Amino acid sequence: MKRLVERIARVMAIMGGVVLTALVLLTCVSVLGRGLNTLGHSDMLTSLSQWAADALIATGVGPLNGDFELVEAGVAFSIFAFLPICQLYSSHATVDVFTNSLPPKVNKAIITFWEVVLSAIILLITWRLFVGVQSKMAYGETTFLLQFPVWWAYGLSFIASAVASLIAIYCAVARVIELVTGRHILPHAGEAIH
Repeated sequence: MKRLVERIARVMAIMGGVVLTALVLLTCVSVLGRGLNTLGHSDMLTSLSQWAADALIATGVGPLNGDFELVEAGVAFSIFAFLPICQLYSSHATVDVFTNSLPPKVNKAIITFWEVVLSAIILLITWRLFVGVQSKMAYGETTFLLQFPVWWAYGLSFIASAVASLIAIYCAVARVIELVTGRHILPHAGEAIH
């Protein structure tokens, strides 16, 4: 079971990474296009060469239409796609100034408590995303520029969040078992020392 959960979390992280990489490239192309369009309309270029300015503008160079709509939808998906691997490896940000001085058993209980709480929060978010998908589908809401249905972004985020919920439940149950039995189930968390 542990291997399957880890594989699912990694696949989701890879999907989130691919989407995020595509969004970075999309943003770079859009910013470059916007910059070239601004250059084509600038007084500096027109004073140097009206022909070059007209030629640059004639290429149709400019920002990508609806780039921010795609970035908004893609980043939402990416966040939920990275959540399972973050949950599995306990890689969420923590502040443990006070807890470092506590006994290991108490620390384990605190970690287990917060694992269960975080899992409940992820489940709540997943449920609300599901309600959001239904609402956006019912009203047929679309984005302003690209006119794609808003529920697509909600749906993709819901799918990633549902996977995150399954991983979160697994992690919460594993933490409780680790606390009760003393066995080590979850992979080692890679923590940063501050």
